[in-house]
Amino acid sequence: MTATGACAPTPPIIKASADPPYADEQLVAWGLLRERLPRHIAIIMDGNGRWAKAQGLLRIEGHRRGVTSVRAVIEECSRLGLQQLTLYCFSSENWKRPEAEQRLLMQLLEQYLVEERSEILRQNLRFSVIGRREGLSNAVLGEIDLSTSISAENTGMRLCLAVNYGSRSEIVDAVRSLAVDVAAGDLSPHEITEETLASRLYTAGMPDPDLVIRTAGEMRLSNYLLWQISYAELWVTPRYWPEFDLNDLRQACRDYAARDRRFGGLTG
Repeated sequence: MTATGACAPTPPIIKASADPPYADEQLVAWGLLRERLPRHIAIIMDGNGRWAKAQGLLRIEGHRRGVTSVRAVIEECSRLGLQQLTLYCFSSENWKRPEAEQRLLMQLLEQYLVEERSEILRQNLRFSVIGRREGLSNAVLGEIDLSTSISAENTGMRLCLAVNYGSRSEIVDAVRSLAVDVAAGDLSPHEITEETLASRLYTAGMPDPDLVIRTAGEMRLSNYLLWQISYAELWVTPRYWPEFDLNDLRQACRDYAARDRRFGGLTG
């Protein structure tokens, strides 16, 4: 599908070599150590509209400019050797926005999925999406499913997009799934553990985030991965998402490495 929803033949995709991971010497030059990098970074990409307003542009131009930051951060995280990167693209609460903006955001998502598919393969990324499928157009769902299927055998970093996602809805869906099994007699309430519930979340099989980055200076989690980030480190920058660059990402990783993660226990 094209961004307008018109059918178009899918061009052949040739998988080229991915950019090599950074050498340890390069990481050290940036003040990073491979063993101190987070395995999984989750990002709340905030401030596209405010950045556009500050530039005298329409809000949608901020979203378009934000795609540039998305591309750069994905490639950098892949070269850093992260196991997973999860990006908060469209929350379930975003349906409250004006209909015209909703439509443009969905068109932009569809366009991104089409245009970046060859890059996903080139970088050996495993693509996935979390969130409810209800409400998304058939065109968007088709592009999501195609990118997911053709990258399933890739062995590099997992790129996960949270689309039509809300953490409370995710937990409700998980509890409903467990309730169905209990009602059918296939599961006893006493058998339900944290691990059992986690296995019914959209993120089942994925590692919990180690680091959560939020742009635009907002000090809230916005219904994002509430179960999964119980012990994640938070890093907030006042910079809007379209301004976020690789130096910001590396600084977040340096700050993460300097923190003492005790997980409720004691060190030393």
